[in-house]
Amino acid sequence: MSEREAYPTDLSDQEWEQLKALLPHKQTPLDKAREYLNAILYIDRSGSSWRLMPHDLPKWQTVYTYFRKLSRDRTWERINDALRARVRRKAGREAEPSLLIGDSQSVKTTEKGGRAAGMAANT
Repeated sequence: MSEREAYPTDLSDQEWEQLKALLPHKQTPLDKAREYLNAILYIDRSGSSWRLMPHDLPKWQTVYTYFRKLSRDRTWERINDALRARVRRKAGREAEPSLLIGDSQSVKTTEKGGRAAGMAANT
């Protein structure tokens, strides 16, 4: 892949060093994996669609296939877990949270649903 001008969404060398060990690289060379991740970050941060990916990034179909592969083999989950643990340890905390707070919101509604709930009573 030829050199291209960096996007603000590209991984820094320090970020790449932290991520590359967490990626499966049996089938994808690391230099290509970095470009695929840069393209994924571009899509994620810009809110663009896959098909509107700039032409100087890898083909959208290739990047999308890589994204789906990392989703299916739970790589994204492993990356999130590893980075969360690293951030927590750096902050002087245990790697794993010891407390979970659940929150839910309920909305009161009538016992009848559908059209009956929104229709005025006949008088």
